[in-house]
Amino acid sequence: MDLVEDIIDLDPQMRFAAIIDKKGKIIEAIMKSGKTSLKSQKDEEHFCQQVAKRREMRQEFDKSLGSVRYVHVEREKVTQIVIYPDSYTVYVTMEPEMSITKKLRLVNKIKKMTADL
Repeated sequence: MDLVEDIIDLDPQMRFAAIIDKKGKIIEAIMKSGKTSLKSQKDEEHFCQQVAKRREMRQEFDKSLGSVRYVHVEREKVTQIVIYPDSYTVYVTMEPEMSITKKLRLVNKIKKMTADL
């Protein structure tokens, strides 16, 4: 899979991209060249496990509210986006200074790129 590389190359302000299985195991991940991780490898793995658990928890409300299209978390140091294709979860981070319009454009591009997962 070169998918994470294609995702990270979408914009210079992208930081990290990962494909995660439903159990939270990182299948493929890449940090943007020149960027340093804000979390240790162990923390990154733990975070991805939490992403999978939260996906499972959100599915509880799919019948009444519809399925989740994506999750956007805005933090002081980073923007986190989680997208839910069928079989995997896509987790990306980007610089928080980016405009919301640009972030939404990236979300839509990533959703199209990962629709087959």
